Amino acid sequence: MSSLRARHANCSVVDCKDQHKCLYAVPAAQEQKTQWLRFIYNEDVVGAVRVGLYVCANHFTSDCFSNEGQYKAGFASTLTLIKGSVPTIRDPATVPESLAITSSSRDVACQTDPPDRRAVSTQLSLRTLQPHFRSEGVQATVSSKDFGVGTSTADPSCFAKRPSKRPRLDLEEEPELEDEPLEGSSSVAASKEQDPTNDPAESNTAPSESTPLSQESSTPTHKSRKYIVYESCIMELFAVCPVCTRACDVRTRKLGTFLSVEQRCPHCKFCRHWNSQPVLGSTPAGNLHLSAAVYLSGASFSKIARVFKAMELQLFQYDTFRRHARSFIEPAVIHHWNTLQDVTLQRLSQESKVILGGDMRADSAGHSAKFGSYTTMDLNSNTVVDIELVQSNEVGGSQHMEKEGLRRSLSLLEGRGINLDCVVTDRHPQIQKFLGERNITHYYDVCQIAKEISKKMEKISKDKECQKLQKWMRSITNHIYWTAASSSTGPERVAKWTSILNHVRDVHTHDDPLYPKCLHEVHQTRDKNKWLRAGTPAFYKLEKVLTNKRTLKDVEKLSPHHQTSSLEAFHGVILRFVPKNVVFPFIGMLCRLYLAAMYYNENANRPQAKSREGVPLYKVHFPKAMKGQCSAKPHKTEPTFRYVADMMDLIFDKVFVDPTPYTNAMLAIPVPEDLTAQYAQPDKEEVIASYVSRFNRGRV
Repeated sequence: MSSLRARHANCSVVDCKDQHKCLYAVPAAQEQKTQWLRFIYNEDVVGAVRVGLYVCANHFTSDCFSNEGQYKAGFASTLTLIKGSVPTIRDPATVPESLAITSSSRDVACQTDPPDRRAVSTQLSLRTLQPHFRSEGVQATVSSKDFGVGTSTADPSCFAKRPSKRPRLDLEEEPELEDEPLEGSSSVAASKEQDPTNDPAESNTAPSESTPLSQESSTPTHKSRKYIVYESCIMELFAVCPVCTRACDVRTRKLGTFLSVEQRCPHCKFCRHWNSQPVLGSTPAGNLHLSAAVYLSGASFSKIARVFKAMELQLFQYDTFRRHARSFIEPAVIHHWNTLQDVTLQRLSQESKVILGGDMRADSAGHSAKFGSYTTMDLNSNTVVDIELVQSNEVGGSQHMEKEGLRRSLSLLEGRGINLDCVVTDRHPQIQKFLGERNITHYYDVCQIAKEISKKMEKISKDKECQKLQKWMRSITNHIYWTAASSSTGPERVAKWTSILNHVRDVHTHDDPLYPKCLHEVHQTRDKNKWLRAGTPAFYKLEKVLTNKRTLKDVEKLSPHHQTSSLEAFHGVILRFVPKNVVFPFIGMLCRLYLAAMYYNENANRPQAKSREGVPLYKVHFPKAMKGQCSAKPHKTEPTFRYVADMMDLIFDKVFVDPTPYTNAMLAIPVPEDLTAQYAQPDKEEVIASYVSRFNRGRV
C-alpha cells in the first residue's frame, strides 16, 4: 500500500500551493479529480510526477488515515494515508475535528467521554505510553518507491498563525511549587516538549530542563515522594482505550498498599499493565517502606492500622509487618547499632577517665517483671554506650536482673580497653556489693537521696508541732546538692551535711575541723520564728531523719560531678518506643531499645533554640515536685531523625539485596526461652471445656 507522510502545517492563505508547496490542485469536476488521482498513483506514470510536491494533512478527512488512533495516542509519529485517499478539504483554515489532539468524539456504544489528552505527569510508567514525539512542521512525505516523491524543508511562514497552546495546569501556578517544584514537574516539562502542538520556536524551555527527568529516575525508591491517591481518580486513567477511545475491561489486584491495574480493550486489542509502586523482587516497595517507617519511628502498628481504617486507606496484615521486621528491619537495626556502638567504644578507649552512669528499667513494676534493660551512659558526653536486655528466667528472678545487666556492660567495656574512673548508680544493694568486690569507685545519685529525704520531711512536717520544718524543706534539699558538689572526700561531705543541724538553730560555727563554720555571711533575719530550738519535737525528728546511719553512709558516697538524671530522661524516651502495656518478643524488645538509644544520642545535646533576633528561648515549666511553683526551662531546637534515613538506606540498598549476613548476625544473639516453657502445655479444648464464669457458678 502506498503511503503519504502528512505534516500538520496550517494553510494561512487561499492559494497554499505558492506558500508551502502544498500539492492541492483539485479540479472542480469529480471526473477530473479522479483522473488526477489516477495520474498520481498509477505506477506506470509515477515517474512523471515532479519531486518536491507535498500535501498538507489538513486537506484530508479522518477516514483517509490508517493510523489516526495510534497517532493521537502517541504510538506513531507520522500519519499514514490509505491508498486511494482524496484530499477533499478546500479551505485551508478548516482543520478536521478528528485531527485535534484533544478530540471530543465519543463512541456510540460508550456513555463516557474520552479523557483529556493533557501533557501532564501521571502515575503511568514511561514505558506504558511511548513518548509523544513533537511534529516540527514535517509535512506529508511520499515514498520514492511508491510515488517518487521526496521530502523538502517546510516554509517557516506556515507556522505564523498556529493555534495557541493549551493553558498551563493550575498546580504549576501555585507560588509554593515555584520555590520547591514537585518531583513530577520534570515530567510535565518533558511532556510539553513532546506535545505535537508545541512549537520549539515558541517554547522558552531550555534543553537543560529535561535533565531532572533522569535525576528523578535515578532517585532511590524509598526516597521518592508519595501521595494519597483515590481509587476513583486512578480508574479515570483507564476508563477508555487511549487508541480507539472506547470502553475497556479493567481488572485490579491489591496487595496491602499496592495496586495493580490491567487494562484490555476488546475492540482494538490494546492492553497495558500499571503498578502503583515499584516491586522489589516479589515485595511491593511501599509495603516494605511503610513497615520500616512504622518500626523505626517507634510507632505502633495497631494504632497505624486504626488510622488507616478510619481513612479507608489500604493496609497489609500484621503478619506481613512481622515478616518484614524479622527478615529486613530487625537485622538492619542490630547491624546499625553495632556500627554506632563500635565508634563510641573506640572514642572512649582513647580517653583517660570515663565516668559511667548505670540504671535499669523494668517493663513492669514489682517482682513480676519479665524484662530488665540495663543502660550504661557516658555522663561526660551524655551518650548511651550500651544496653543489656535481661530476661528474668535467665538469672532466677527479676530481683537479680540489674546486677546481671551491669556485669554484662562492664565486661563489654573492659574487653574494649576502657578505663573507668567511677560509676554513678542508685543505691541498689547488689550493685553496691558487686562494685565493691571489683574495687570500682561507686557514687550515688544525689537526686534519689534528696527525694527520699524530702518525702520523710514532708511527712513529719504535717504534725502540728513540726510545722516549722515546712520553711526549711527547700533549703535542706538545696543543701544536699551543695554538699555533693563542693566536697572532694566522703568525710568532708558528712561534715558539711551535718552542719545543717546547727544552721537551722542560727548557729554557724561547728565543731568538725573539716567544716568549722558556714561559708555564707551572717545576716540579721526578720523572721525569728523560723529558727528551731534544740530539744523540741521538730528538731528531734529532723535530726533523726538527717543523721541516721543509713543516710550518713549514703551522703558519704554522693556523686560530686554527674548524676543519673540523663538516664531517667532516656527512660522516658524508651516509653515512646517500648510502652510497658505492650508485649514484645525478646528480639523485638532489644531492637526497640536500640532505636531509642539512637534517637537519644542524636538529639540529647541539641542546642537551645533562639528567636530571629538571636535571643535564647525559654518555656515555663511546672514540675510536680515544686507543687504549683514554676521554673524556666530552655527551649531546645526541634529533634532530628537522621538515624531513620540512614537505616532506610541500609534496608533498601544492602539488607534487602542480601539479607543473609545481617540475618546471621541477628540469629547469633542468644534468645532465652519463654517464661511458659517450664510449664506443661495443657490441651486447649480441655481448658475451654473447664471454663466457668464467676457469675454463673453453681451453688456451693
